[in-house]
Amino acid sequence: MSYSACSYPSAFLVDITVLMGSQRAHEHYKQLGSPKWICAPMVDQSELPFRLLCRRYGVQLCYTPMLHSRIFLEEEKYRKTHFTTCETDRPLVVQFCANDPDIFVRAAQLVQHQCDAVDLNLGCPQHIAKKGYYGAFLQDNWELIERLVSTAANKLLVPVWCKIRIFDDVKRTIEYARMIERAGCHVLAVHGRTREQKGKEPGPANWDTIRAVREALSIPVLANGNVSSLQDAKHCLEYTGCLGVLSATRLLDNPKLFTNDPTPDKITLAQEYLELTKQYPVELTMIRGHLFRLWRQLMSTSQMQKLATASRVQEMEQLMQELKSQQAPKYNENETVRNELKTSYVHYCPE
Repeated sequence: MSYSACSYPSAFLVDITVLMGSQRAHEHYKQLGSPKWICAPMVDQSELPFRLLCRRYGVQLCYTPMLHSRIFLEEEKYRKTHFTTCETDRPLVVQFCANDPDIFVRAAQLVQHQCDAVDLNLGCPQHIAKKGYYGAFLQDNWELIERLVSTAANKLLVPVWCKIRIFDDVKRTIEYARMIERAGCHVLAVHGRTREQKGKEPGPANWDTIRAVREALSIPVLANGNVSSLQDAKHCLEYTGCLGVLSATRLLDNPKLFTNDPTPDKITLAQEYLELTKQYPVELTMIRGHLFRLWRQLMSTSQMQKLATASRVQEMEQLMQELKSQQAPKYNENETVRNELKTSYVHYCPE
C-alpha cells in the first residue's frame, strides 16, 4: 500500500518527525563534544567565575543560573548582573524559567548568539517557583509546556533543552518526557527526584526512572542526582545509559569532583575562584556563598562571622590568608552557632 504526500497516517508523520528530530539532536550533542561531566544550573551559584573554575577541572559543559524570562526581558540591570560569559565559557546552556511562550522566546533571543542552547527550567521545586508558576509547578500543565517548547524550537536559532523532575509514576514520567521530545526538545536532563523531594535532605534520586526515560526517548538524555564523586558519575552513566551527568551541590563542595580528587585543597580552589571574580566581577553574595561552601569545615565560628560580614573581596582574601596560616581546622566551636551561620549564608540549590 502506498500513500500520497497528503495521505500519510498522522502516527507515521509523527514518527518521522521524531526520528528526524532525534538525528538532529544527536548531531547537535556531538558538535558540543559529547560532554559527560556537566555543571548543573544553580540559582546565583553557577555564575561565570565558578563555571570557569569548574571547566579547569573536568567539567565539559555548563548551565547558567536559572534566569527569570520576564525580568530578563524587561530589566537591563538584571541582564548585566545575572548573565555574563566569555569566549572560553563554551559549550554553554542558558537556562530560563518561563510560563509564557512569547516572553520565553524573546528573552532567549537576547542570548542565543552567546550560547549553544537554551534550556527551559521545569525542575525548580521551591516555593518561589510555585508562587510564580514556573519550574516543576508547570509539570501538570502539559499543554502549556508543549507550547513553550514548540514555540521556542520553531523560533530560536539554537536548540531547546529541558530539565525536568520525575513523577512518582514511572509511566507518567515517560509520557511526560515523550511529550516534551515531540514538542521539539533536543536534549532532556532528568533530575531523578519528585517535586516534593527538596531541601537539604531530599532523599535519593531514582536512577531506575531516569533509565526508563532514557530507554523510551530518541533524543539525548542526561542524568541528575546521587553523584558525590567521579566514581558515582561513572556508575550513573553505566547504570542509566545517559550521555552525561549533571552535578550541582556536590560540585559546589568540590569543583574538582570530576577529576577524581575527593579531598582537594579548598584554600587553593578559593584563591583561584577569587582571582576569576576579579577578572569577571559578580555580586558579593555569590562570592560569599561559594566561600562558605568551600571553607565551612575549615572555619571557626568567629571566622564564619567575618565572612558573613565581609563587605569587600579584600576582606575575604585576608580571611583566606588567616585560614592558610592555621595549623589545623578548628572543630571545637559551638556547633549550633556554626550551623545557624551556614544555614543563613549557604544557598541550597533547588536543582
